[in-house]
Amino acid sequence: MTSKLRTAVVGVGYLGRFHAQKYKQLPDTELVGVCDLNPDNARKIAEELQVPAFFNAQELIGKVDAVSIASTTRTHYELTKLFLENGVHVLVEKPMTLKSTEGEELCQIAKSKKLKLQVGHVERFNSAFVAAQEKLNNPLFIEAHRLAPFKPRSTDVDVILDVMIHDLDVLMALVKSKAKSVSAVGVPVITGHTDIANARIEFESGCVANVTASRVSMYSTRKFRVFQPDQYLSIDFEKGDISLITKVGEWEQDKIPLENQMWNLKKTDAILEETKAFVDAILKNKPVPVPGEDAVKALKLAERILEDIQRRHV
Repeated sequence: MTSKLRTAVVGVGYLGRFHAQKYKQLPDTELVGVCDLNPDNARKIAEELQVPAFFNAQELIGKVDAVSIASTTRTHYELTKLFLENGVHVLVEKPMTLKSTEGEELCQIAKSKKLKLQVGHVERFNSAFVAAQEKLNNPLFIEAHRLAPFKPRSTDVDVILDVMIHDLDVLMALVKSKAKSVSAVGVPVITGHTDIANARIEFESGCVANVTASRVSMYSTRKFRVFQPDQYLSIDFEKGDISLITKVGEWEQDKIPLENQMWNLKKTDAILEETKAFVDAILKNKPVPVPGEDAVKALKLAERILEDIQRRHV
């Protein structure tokens, strides 16, 4: 390994461009180049960042120590496997793979090769979530709404893998319990896949979650509400607003024993924090904050939601 970690980004569309920018600005990394099957994409971002352009991921083998994969979901498994089998650390965008079985295989390869495999569940690095997580210890009911206007990218998968997967990962990180039952409904609106969906998930811990995701909404919303004994916490992932209502005494006729704390967190660059954590884990040989195993759990939950939606369409 050189004095700097040699990095590259495979897939430099909307998200991949940001990943490349982060590597370029980190002091411990050298951006070796960017790669995209679309030559125009590759050349455009390469010129912007003043690095070489590659058009085939195989060309990067032997030239890099770590890569970020931000290509289409359907290529994640093949590309991640290529780099892991050739001794390269990987940060792969969410969803990790199309199938949880593919994700499990990649985790095994990374483990056998002693490589870092991190997944781009970027909400874990959202300052609002990081702050709120410290307040949550016994969630009993969670309600999540993640709604977005339609965008042509990521339409190769349904809204569960494209949008809802963010909240499924956050759910698993907070609840730390297996899903006992799943009931879901979803419909296609614009694409041939499900574009809007709702799922009710009951966990073995007793927590119940109601999750709604849409990619055909007029406005963008990313809200997450958590109820636990004597407390209600609301997170706005988009604005960084947090509201915490806490019971502080007993109810009396002229006194409502509720304290409302509200604060707004300065928005941090979550993709930069995610990339820093990945690089730090490699250089210091410590666990990545969002390992492949976590992403597999979210994928398995997504698969159960998809199965229930499909059951209703039979």
